[in-house]
Order: sequence, then structure tokens, then C-alpha cells
Amino acid sequence: MKRILAALGVAVGLSCVLATGKPLQISLTPEIGLYDRSVPIEGLSLNLWGENPQRGLALGLVNGSIGNSAGISLALLLNYADSYAGLQLGLVNYTGGPMLGMQAGVVNCAGELTGLQLGLINYALVPETGLQIGLLNLMPGNRWFWDLPDDLAPGMIFVNWHF
Repeated sequence: MKRILAALGVAVGLSCVLATGKPLQISLTPEIGLYDRSVPIEGLSLNLWGENPQRGLALGLVNGSIGNSAGISLALLLNYADSYAGLQLGLVNYTGGPMLGMQAGVVNCAGELTGLQLGLINYALVPETGLQIGLLNLMPGNRWFWDLPDDLAPGMIFVNWHF
């Protein structure tokens, strides 16, 4: 665990040094923070409810990532994004567009999934290349057992995929 935290600290530190955006955002709401919601954050965001273009680590109750964002987003309640590459970990994770990476939570939703969804309920409107593991897994773009082994089905319990 100490090694993971140390590696995470080094990654955040390097992103702050190499960043072209702001290295730190602290926000109570999208309107009340160190920087306006349109300012890219390339480092650490500490949020009650934050909403910025992101490249880095976001920690909070609600993390919003607008535009093409990437990194690690850890929320006690909700992560939401326009487009996200990386890890979203929270009770509810939502990405309206492309999701490249992993969503882990109770409910996960992606507009386009390239990666892994791990949760009780997983939904991917357009499955690109993805795996869902959970109680209910929905990929409406799949056809019922028609394209095995590349696709499984539009809805399955325990596991679903599209490759």
C-alpha cells in the first residue's frame, strides 16, 4: 500500500511539474473554487463538487470532468465526464461519450465503452471493446448470441462483452 501511495504521489508531482494547466483545484461547487470550471486542471482536484477539464487525480464527493479528461477520479458519490480515459471509482460513474479505462461502482454508465465496467449495474450504449462484470450488464448494441465469441448479448447477468 505504501508503494502505491508513493507512486501516486510521484505521478501527481510529475504531472504538476509538466502541466500546462493549473496544478491544483479546490472547489465547493463548480462556481466556487480556486479556478473557473473552464480552466484545465493538470494535477490534483479536491472537491465537494468540482467540474473542470482534468488530467490528474480528482478526489471528492462529486467529480465532474468536462471535455476530454483523463486520470483517476475517486468520488464518494458520483463521477461524471464528457469523455474520460482512466479510472472512475465511485458509487455512480457516468461518461456521456468515450470511456477508455475502467469504471468501478454500484452503477456504471458509458456512452462508448473501451475497457472494463465492474459494478452491480453496468450500461454501455455503444460497446467498442469492453467487458462488463456485475449483477446486470447491458450493451444494447450487441445482438442476442449472434456474433459469438465477439459479442455476447444486449443484456446479461454476471458478465457481458463486446470485442
